[in-house]
Amino acid sequence: MSSVSPESSPEAPVPSGRRIPKVPFWAQILLALVLGGLLGWAAKSGDIAWLRTTLDKTGSIFVQLLMVVVAPLVFFAILVSITNLRNVSNAARLATRTLLWFMVTSLIAVVIGLVIGLLTDPGSGTGLTAADGADPKKKGSWLDFLTGIVPTDVITPFTQLNVLQIVFMAAVAGIAVLQLGEKAQPLLTFSESVLQLLQKVLWWVIRLAPLGSLGLVGKAVYKYGWDLIGKYATFTADIYVGCAIVLFVVYPLLLATVAKVSPVRFFKGAWPAIQLAFVSRSSVGTMPLTQRVTERLGVPREYASFAVPFGSTTKMDGCASIYPAIAAIFVAQVFGVHLELRDYLLIVFVSVIGSAATAGLTGATVMLTLTLSTLGLPMAGVGLLLAIDPIVDMMRTATNVAGQSVVPIIVASRENILDREAYATADGSKLDDEQEAAEAPAALAAA
Repeated sequence: MSSVSPESSPEAPVPSGRRIPKVPFWAQILLALVLGGLLGWAAKSGDIAWLRTTLDKTGSIFVQLLMVVVAPLVFFAILVSITNLRNVSNAARLATRTLLWFMVTSLIAVVIGLVIGLLTDPGSGTGLTAADGADPKKKGSWLDFLTGIVPTDVITPFTQLNVLQIVFMAAVAGIAVLQLGEKAQPLLTFSESVLQLLQKVLWWVIRLAPLGSLGLVGKAVYKYGWDLIGKYATFTADIYVGCAIVLFVVYPLLLATVAKVSPVRFFKGAWPAIQLAFVSRSSVGTMPLTQRVTERLGVPREYASFAVPFGSTTKMDGCASIYPAIAAIFVAQVFGVHLELRDYLLIVFVSVIGSAATAGLTGATVMLTLTLSTLGLPMAGVGLLLAIDPIVDMMRTATNVAGQSVVPIIVASRENILDREAYATADGSKLDDEQEAAEAPAALAAA
């Protein structure tokens, strides 16, 4: 009995060599943004109850899926990232340079925010009063900020999602693991495995971003529309313009002049993370994707696994620099309070030093109350801005995440550890590839 190979059999199908092209991840999100806007407009103009409910639930479930792993993800990411520094010869220098550049970019951002606010007078002629504001659920003060860093127990920070306290505990645990050395290896191995599991789950959620984007944008359109924005037109425009200047002018200039790399290539590589941050409004929820694109832009994994998690909880140019600067001017003008040079210097100080108060979660209410309390401005001003917060928070968070990738690139370039060949060929369009999406969390955890 003779055997005939499948290749030589006339009945064997001949591969066409053509594959149906996949829609890039960034294009999926862009399409979802447009479709979500159209559906939101239809739900608002046609008063379609079932469509409103569908958009609301779709967006809410996506955000809940992101948030469910935030607390353990932050803890294990910070812990493992600190221990990863033992594999870097100049770890202390890298950490110091990273923190320094975080502060430099925050300083630039807050100055831009102040200039825009002073030029446009966002609080003048709005017709708003304290009675128009809502009561903020969270407030901040310097005393609360300083005393709130240390938790009263190890459970409450996770149940109440107090990211600042979680970061503190993770940092202490990471330093302890470094001090114990080989004795703590079983704990480190366990932590790396848990981090890999959490990143795997969160990567699955990230794959749902186009669907979540559709719901979130649709809800924003039908719920807020243009009526609300009209009262806050100047303020909203100021936030978007300020963030756009930092995102598309300051960061590219720093990349071109300090890091000596192409800004265009940066946006090609980092755009998926920036898009996800825009729709999710969470730096921490975007962290695995931010770390992924940062590594693909040539930053060594050992350093990226420290800088990105650290930045996702402390590097907030949008929420902690541009926003409080413009918001403070807005509140002062609404309540007729004259700000002096000393007040503007205090805004700069609070923005540069107190950015950790935002702690990577959606919204920047705590940071704003911290700023207003430092200046002695009425806390009722916070309530005035709560209604518009979801709209401006999208642009703020996108700016945050971009900066969390820019700084590691700058530091890596100046320390001569940036893989410039990888940077020159980085492209975010392949991040949604099934094989790469499956391997990415493991690669991150192994860093």
